[in-house]
Amino acid sequence: MTKDNSTLASLNERSRAVFRQLVETYLETGEPVGSRTLSRSLAQALSPASIRNVMQDLEELGLLDSPHVSAGRIPTHSGLRLFVDGLLEIGDVTGEERTEIERNLGQPEPDMAGVLDRAGDLLSGLTHGASLVLAPKYEAPIKHIEFVPLSGENALAVLVMEDGHVENRLMRPPPGMTPSAMQSASNFLNAVLRGRTLAEVKTVIAQQIAQRRQELDALAQSLVEQGIAIWDGQGAPTPERLIVRGRSNLLDNVAAGDLDRIRQLFDDLERKQDITQLLDLAQEGDGVRVFIGSENKLFSLSGSSLVISPYMNADRRIIGAVGVIGPTRLNYGRIVPIVDYTARLVGRLMSGRTNTG
Repeated sequence: MTKDNSTLASLNERSRAVFRQLVETYLETGEPVGSRTLSRSLAQALSPASIRNVMQDLEELGLLDSPHVSAGRIPTHSGLRLFVDGLLEIGDVTGEERTEIERNLGQPEPDMAGVLDRAGDLLSGLTHGASLVLAPKYEAPIKHIEFVPLSGENALAVLVMEDGHVENRLMRPPPGMTPSAMQSASNFLNAVLRGRTLAEVKTVIAQQIAQRRQELDALAQSLVEQGIAIWDGQGAPTPERLIVRGRSNLLDNVAAGDLDRIRQLFDDLERKQDITQLLDLAQEGDGVRVFIGSENKLFSLSGSSLVISPYMNADRRIIGAVGVIGPTRLNYGRIVPIVDYTARLVGRLMSGRTNTG
């Protein structure tokens, strides 16, 4: 029996009723909940004095906290975890929500990037939170690669896959990189990459560089090595595409003192720190996962909650995830089924299936 389960089992019927009602009221209002408020809303006839005694016991268990000098209580992160795991009543997607999701995502189209963009907008709009979509890597074997110099300090890596798919990836070459050096690097890569996916490249390229170091000038070698780092996701943005929508929704729902922490959260997301951890988290269990505050290190500074669900391809392999970020007082019972339904529909679109079951 886990700690949460043992704590829940130790609560009698009265304590459970008070705890459940207090958390549900807090999630609805975002304000500390007092004994008088609970005495008017509880199904059981309990006096404010009796409720205060129960609240004191729950506080000693670490499930409630007293903010400032308020007589009311709010659930702690541990309390919210206990509520989500043991007492949360999860509803179903309403007919209106189902219609809205299917209207936006229900039709297949060749541009899956557009589908994922719309999924992010949809989740943000339905939940009034910030949405998060982690798009899959594209892993087809490579047919050809070309580096195209751009104005300023940037260049474009154009990858042509054997299945005809083309990707353009912006990168920053080393200082002083010349067009001829870029062509040299392209020739080198095309000699060793053909037929391999980017995930298979790193070891092969490292070996080739060691064997043919003298054949590459220093600039071309630097470009190749930087390219490997970019594609492999070590020390540079990863190939996964992160879509975050609804920043203003999240900022609107936090206290003024938390704004800096929320901004830090978005800064971290935009720098793509720990993005692959999101997919790892999503894969650790079946269905929707809920992370509250510091349970997820990516959101520990902001104290936000994350509701996330993976989506799969036709081979039942997890290739991405969709989720909602919000304050810890999210309406979990409503948001969990929305995230779950959206993830299942995105997965079926990825698999070429349009029915939603």
